[in-house]
Amino acid sequence: MKTTWKDIPPVPTQQEFLDIVLSRTQRKLPTQIRAGFKISRIRAFYTRKVKFSQETFSDKFAAILESFPRLQDIHPFHKDLLNTLYDADHFRIALGQMSTAKHLIETISRDYVRLLKYGQSLFQCKQLKRAALGRMATLIKRLKDPLLYLDQVRQHLGRLPSIDPNTRTLLICGYPNVGKSSFLRSITRADVDVQPYAFTTKSLFVGHFDYKYLRFQAIDTPGILDHPLEEMNTIEMQSITAIAHLRSAILYFMDLSEQCGYTVQAQIQLFKSIKPLFSNKLVFLVVNKIDVARPEDLDAELQAELQGLMKSDSIEMLQLSCNTQEGVQAVKNAACERLLAERVNQKLKAGSNNSGVVGGRLADVMSRIHVATPMDGQVRESFIPEAIKNMKKYNKDDPDRRKLSKDVEVENGGAGVYNVDMRADYILENPEWKYDKIPEIFDGKNVYDFIDPDIDAKLAALEEEEEKLEQEGYYDSEEEIEDDEEADVMRKAALIREKQQLIRNEARMKKRLKNQAIIPRKSVKKTFSELEDALDQLGVDTTNLAAGARPKEARRGRSMSRSRLGTEDGQSMDVDMSARDRVRARSKSRAPATNRRDDGVQDDALRSKAERIAKLNQKRMNRMARQGEADRHTPASLEKHLFSGKRGMGKTSRR
Repeated sequence: MKTTWKDIPPVPTQQEFLDIVLSRTQRKLPTQIRAGFKISRIRAFYTRKVKFSQETFSDKFAAILESFPRLQDIHPFHKDLLNTLYDADHFRIALGQMSTAKHLIETISRDYVRLLKYGQSLFQCKQLKRAALGRMATLIKRLKDPLLYLDQVRQHLGRLPSIDPNTRTLLICGYPNVGKSSFLRSITRADVDVQPYAFTTKSLFVGHFDYKYLRFQAIDTPGILDHPLEEMNTIEMQSITAIAHLRSAILYFMDLSEQCGYTVQAQIQLFKSIKPLFSNKLVFLVVNKIDVARPEDLDAELQAELQGLMKSDSIEMLQLSCNTQEGVQAVKNAACERLLAERVNQKLKAGSNNSGVVGGRLADVMSRIHVATPMDGQVRESFIPEAIKNMKKYNKDDPDRRKLSKDVEVENGGAGVYNVDMRADYILENPEWKYDKIPEIFDGKNVYDFIDPDIDAKLAALEEEEEKLEQEGYYDSEEEIEDDEEADVMRKAALIREKQQLIRNEARMKKRLKNQAIIPRKSVKKTFSELEDALDQLGVDTTNLAAGARPKEARRGRSMSRSRLGTEDGQSMDVDMSARDRVRARSKSRAPATNRRDDGVQDDALRSKAERIAKLNQKRMNRMARQGEADRHTPASLEKHLFSGKRGMGKTSRR
């Protein structure tokens, strides 16, 4: 588990944030664009700038969010320590603002990239780019306070000591100025400030030492005063957090000489107040400054109270003097010994709640071990064959020694000349089979052992029977498929193949056009029969549709007759009327145009609701915008060392 956060990178201020992102965008991307370029190239140029800026912002925010610890993933001790020092709610809000800004910048980029797809000019694309970067910069400026707060938290987190909550730990606590820091300085190499006034230690200090080749950590906590938990300040709450969450041996220091400024009665009362935090932990009552005052020097009432503290929960009293170093190592050794024994006992008991076996892990393991014993109670001694007992010990210098394979190898030329006979140890039914050309493959047999000796005669008999059946016409089929039935099957198969091909082509078209905009380039004429077929498939009645679909000549004749009837002379008509006048006359004869915005709604409330629903639906369609002309991608097919960098409009042949 991570116990320190010294590697958190610095959090930039809002101005540094903007400078980093915008300067990187300026350095990494080309800067030359002219009005004479194709509009697709202009769109791609500014789209790339917006996307690059958004990706840089997102990377920076993601790095900040990942570097800081997640409160739900760390040990409860570190979680409460962060809450005590920095206020967990404030910390969560600051990180939440970072995450929200990251998502908002991604949304801004997505919206403006969609708008840039339809940019019509260099000026319009440039203004869209400026608007996108301006909105991103405004968001960053609003994060001024969270960025400053997170950088201060980063600096303080880096100065916190590295405390492992799961290792062997001695936790030193008590009233201020009772000798806690002096004891830590005596048993470890920790550079702790020791002064003769209270509250010298304002934070947790950690020192390490070795006992029986094991590494221990000792934690010096700030002094605690005896008042309610709600009235404790940040310095005291650090001690309370360490006592509550660290699985350790508690060393409660007391100063019986009262040189610390607090009476013995007050120190006993503080012990009783924080005693609930000592549950399931080893507790030692350490009396310091015994060179000035010992427990025997106290009056009978105080001695009785001290003894009462120790009798209640098997608390052990230890005595030392950090000034004369009397008893310092003895206190350390006693605490470490008890802590090691307790940790071993906890490991043996671990798992008893899950396994259901009394005794925990040890009993669980012992229950799986079974030692077999004879049923009749007799003792069976081990049996060693006589041949093994009488076997002569191998001696390289003995001329009568056993002959080994290595000796045979040396006699026949040594390694590289003589190959060890691997078949000499084959266990076969007949020892003569060891050196057969076809080796053993299964249970002492080879391929030849599985061959039937009568296989040739059986094969000849089968061939004669086959020829006889062919001559008698046994294999001639008498049942032939009817021609009609066969033709029907062939026709159905052709239909199935055609349908499969249509499905295949349709799937291929969907796959190809899945991410492309299908834009009709011209209006395609459709016949009236195709319209009727399409409406019939949709379930629309087309019986009255034919009445409206009359030829143009009939409609023209009807209009002419109406115009003639409208004049004084039915046969007179101004055939020289201009096209503009005819259009005006036709428009006057039409019914007055209606307002489509007001049609179909009863009041303003329903019309505003309909418009709001239409906007929501259109917003969803805009979010799922398809790929358009501005989204063409040109692969990197040019040599980077020849065409990278910023260039003007001149020739590049010199490269």
